[in-house]
Amino acid sequence: MPAGGRPTVRSRRLGAALRRYRQAAGFDQPQAAEVIAAHQTRVSRIETGHVIARPIEIRAMLKAYGADEPEVRVKLEELAKQSNRRGWWLEHAAHLRPDYLDHIALEDDATYIREWQPVLVPGLLQIPAYTEGNIAADPNYVAPELVADLLKVRKVRQAKIEEGGATYSAILWEGVVTHPLVSTEVHRDQLSAILEIGTRKNVTVQVLPFGAGALAALTSAFSTFSFDAEPIVEAVTLENLRGTSVLEGPEDLTAYANAYDLLRSAALAPDASAKLIRRALRTPKEDTS
Repeated sequence: MPAGGRPTVRSRRLGAALRRYRQAAGFDQPQAAEVIAAHQTRVSRIETGHVIARPIEIRAMLKAYGADEPEVRVKLEELAKQSNRRGWWLEHAAHLRPDYLDHIALEDDATYIREWQPVLVPGLLQIPAYTEGNIAADPNYVAPELVADLLKVRKVRQAKIEEGGATYSAILWEGVVTHPLVSTEVHRDQLSAILEIGTRKNVTVQVLPFGAGALAALTSAFSTFSFDAEPIVEAVTLENLRGTSVLEGPEDLTAYANAYDLLRSAALAPDASAKLIRRALRTPKEDTS
């Protein structure tokens, strides 16, 4: 069982992968249970991440499912081994929501991160002053010591992108660039930071122009995560009033992968996006406030 009795992001990913292979092979859970000589309940709990499959179980199931290629087996066994590994973010667990911890865990494992943001600059691109400005504007009071902790966590999160640990792509609606939600000075510093970050080889920033029309209302902010050499979406997080939701169902993953492709196709190319951001920086301060 995962530490603390609660499924971890990694144990859920392991379970979801085993479920996909089982369903592709046409097995039901009772048949899978026979493969590992266990009760159907164990298969169910493995697939929901409540129980971590043992290596011998992983090998047996993959063999039965016809998916026992060495690279698949090694990947899932490593995922099982890492399912209880204590991530750096758990040092801050007392001050952070569980759903935010799940989002960070996905980021930490991801090889590809893609984000759509129609309102705010994505957290992985935010400068501290921008983050503080948005927290200050939040009607919900946030204690100063918690703000400091949030900024510290965000800095560590951003290090993954700065160090090239993942390929990162972000699409921003044009309003995020042209309509400040913080002071004009902070907004301009933030735009400058986006331009600088966008020059990195592992980062792509695009702007969805106002001319894209209703496409900007296609969905609220979301992030997609891939964990292999290919950018196949394996998890999605959505921002909502109550926090962050994690989606891992095949139909959900396909829907958001397609939504991102639509947004990316309609967005300005990276060079044109950078030109739009530079134009916003040249706009007189009184016109951007």
